[in-house]
Amino acid sequence: MTSSATQQPATSVLQPEKTVYPILFAISFAHLLNDTMQAVIASIYPMLKVDFHLSFAQIGLVTLCYQITASLLQPFVGLYTDKNPKPFSIAVGMGFSLVGILSLAWANSFGLVLISVSLIGIGSSIFHPESSRIAHLSSGGKRGFAQSFFQLGGNSGSALGPLLAALIVAPFGQHGIMWFAVAAILGGILAINIGKWYRGSVLPKSVKKASAAHSSLSQNKVVFSLVILLVLIFSKYVYLAGMTSYYTFFLMNKFHLSIQESQIQLFIFSSAVAIGTVAGGPIGDRFGRKYVIWASILGAAPFTMMLPYANLFWTTILSVCIGLIISSAFSAIVVYAQELVPGKVGLIGGLFFGLSFGMGGLGSALLGNLADETSIEHVFQLCAFLPLIGIITGLLPKLKNA
Repeated sequence: MTSSATQQPATSVLQPEKTVYPILFAISFAHLLNDTMQAVIASIYPMLKVDFHLSFAQIGLVTLCYQITASLLQPFVGLYTDKNPKPFSIAVGMGFSLVGILSLAWANSFGLVLISVSLIGIGSSIFHPESSRIAHLSSGGKRGFAQSFFQLGGNSGSALGPLLAALIVAPFGQHGIMWFAVAAILGGILAINIGKWYRGSVLPKSVKKASAAHSSLSQNKVVFSLVILLVLIFSKYVYLAGMTSYYTFFLMNKFHLSIQESQIQLFIFSSAVAIGTVAGGPIGDRFGRKYVIWASILGAAPFTMMLPYANLFWTTILSVCIGLIISSAFSAIVVYAQELVPGKVGLIGGLFFGLSFGMGGLGSALLGNLADETSIEHVFQLCAFLPLIGIITGLLPKLKNA
């Protein structure tokens, strides 16, 4: 979808003139449910490690299998639905996640664990491109705000997952995972109702491709800018992969916390990420997305570099600061990219959501191997430098609306 009637792809959608808050709230809540199911995977790593006698490398492989399936399909789903909108595809994604959750709850081998998390990943890959399009469609022009509000749902789910895992899975064991199937069922019901609105609001029509919204930028400049954005996604999500996958182990090893205590610390960090997400989009709408990206990624560096050497109290404080700062970048990056490539909302959403999962999965696997070879403390000392990559934001062009 594009920012004006003269910038439509071969198949376009009609965007409401005003923000459709009920739909935006509904799709954000569906995102919460989807990402709550995703978050339970990382939250139960300590339990899986003990039950299946896994190494850190195998823990990284679990993350890799989930995030690869959650990433590779997304750009293709987005590219296809840019031309062929599928209002009820979100409900299909919830169905895959439901099967994956139930399978994970009863998995009796490491191989079945990998299959289960892969199914959840497939569900996520179907969910994100179209749900991102719905957020864009219901934005009424407030694209940064809409993307932030949509992402708030996902980050809230990521925060809620560890807490629910501590309250449900830790006391009752692996079979307790089946309770998360309720989220998939609720999400499916919600997705069907969103799909009905979407079907009534999407107006496919054949038009000739118009010129790009930012015609002053050459194709090479657009490609270069997208590469810069992808490198920034790499720095952000490899660091976040280290936090979501290994922060509990870091706390348990350094401060001798219990599994439940470490999961609560992960919940605190994830909550900070959820809160920080709210600010990035609206600030980007008003002051420029490039500045938000720059401040969000590079600005986290001082805190990430102090965290490995702090005591428990300051580790908690620093984790909150990191979560608040680094979380504001993603919405700004996605909307900036959508304005670089108008008319390809699904493709851009799928590409950047997908790569965020893929980069996180690859980073988690590499960090797991590094932790086995060295120590979990060394991993956090190394990851602390990743936000410094944010300095390359200065190479991005200043767009008219970004």
